Amino acid sequence: MPKIITPQPGPQTQFLSTPAQICIYGGAAGGGKSYGILMSPLRYKNTPGFGCTIFRRNFNQIFAQGGLWDESEKIYRGINGAEPKFARGQWWFRNRKGEIVSKVTFAHIERDEDVHKWQGSQICEICFDELTHFSEKTFFYMLSRNRSTCGVTPFVRATCNPDADSWVAKFIDWWIDQDTGYPIAERSGKIRWFIRRDETLYWANTKEELWERFNLVTDEERGEPRSVTFIMSKLSDNKELLRINPGYLANLKALSLIERERLLFGNWKIKAGAGLFFKRTQLGDILKTVPQDVVQWVRCWDLAATEKDDKGNPAYTAGVLMGKRKNGRYVVADVINRQMSASDVRKLIKLTAQSDRAAYKRVRIRLPKDPGQAGKEQAESYIKFLSGFDVTAVAETGSKESRAEPMAAQWQAGNFDIVYGPWNEEYLNQLENFPEGQFKDMVDASSNGFTEIELRTQFNLSSMI
Repeated sequence: MPKIITPQPGPQTQFLSTPAQICIYGGAAGGGKSYGILMSPLRYKNTPGFGCTIFRRNFNQIFAQGGLWDESEKIYRGINGAEPKFARGQWWFRNRKGEIVSKVTFAHIERDEDVHKWQGSQICEICFDELTHFSEKTFFYMLSRNRSTCGVTPFVRATCNPDADSWVAKFIDWWIDQDTGYPIAERSGKIRWFIRRDETLYWANTKEELWERFNLVTDEERGEPRSVTFIMSKLSDNKELLRINPGYLANLKALSLIERERLLFGNWKIKAGAGLFFKRTQLGDILKTVPQDVVQWVRCWDLAATEKDDKGNPAYTAGVLMGKRKNGRYVVADVINRQMSASDVRKLIKLTAQSDRAAYKRVRIRLPKDPGQAGKEQAESYIKFLSGFDVTAVAETGSKESRAEPMAAQWQAGNFDIVYGPWNEEYLNQLENFPEGQFKDMVDASSNGFTEIELRTQFNLSSMI
């Protein structure tokens, strides 16, 4: 029997049926965005010469386990004439004679300069999965490649989750309530038109308005305005995901406030601000003594990037001792935050390692590894210097805010305690003022320490299976 693929009723169907030249779909996690963008080119798989290219920001997002290619396998495999070409990153669709009729290509654009590799290309359907990961420059350059001679009017489809600081937030602001940050339900799927002049967008409700405003009289000129729509979707629209993975909603509810607003409720205005990550009122308790049921200890260091700050004062180095208990709670037992020279930092880290081992036996030490050869050499030097201790050096990726999110979710759930000490007030003040405060070293050390604990916990659990 032939494989039948249909969109789910609601936003996914609306996404696949809109006549807009540019359609941006999403605004929350779990709304069926990736499936929608993978289904889109199937409408024209039997059209000779039709081609679709689906872009992600980097290679791993496409071909890593569970990535976009794996998702395409679930949809495309079993379709008559569908033929995967993994080495090329393509799916070919053949007719009954065995002739190639259409293609779907997966590709990545990591930097703005990479767009020039597509110079001269003609792509009937251009798709951006997670549009906010791409720059405005990349998007508008690739619009110039949105051409075709196959008879299908060229079009662009994109998915995204909210990002208040992205250019996409401004591009779709007509569809978003600027007071609340939530999509305006009545405008979802409504089409507007724009024309771009000197990198400025001019909007109208009809293309005729733009024809008149810019005195567009020839057929070529009147083809300049492009139609755009934004279609909102959320987890509740994806009945299939809720059926297969009923725990997904609980996972979204367990996120920190900022990520929960973005990914569960589709809030396009919320952004990192003081008090939105860590509030002292969310702290579980201040313990008089270190609990005896800690199963995993990590001392994580945030090393000063320079020996002196912009005022000529020694920069801060922070070391946070964090543990996970048998009952699943987390405890911050000790925090060091000092201004010192690089040579004194090395001595402090070793003395602290000796002290931690004497007091808590097994404590993993985590150090940051800066990019480049100098960072690699520094990390190797520290590991050699701390020979005999359980030490690792890890390259940091993403913003400080994104690294703080996992810990913030547990903090906001009341799952963190701290041990009473003279460092408490300074530590809590920095957490509450993050990310707007001047200093973030203790927060960074805490966030990375939490990540290390969770990685170690997952490793220990997997080794028991």
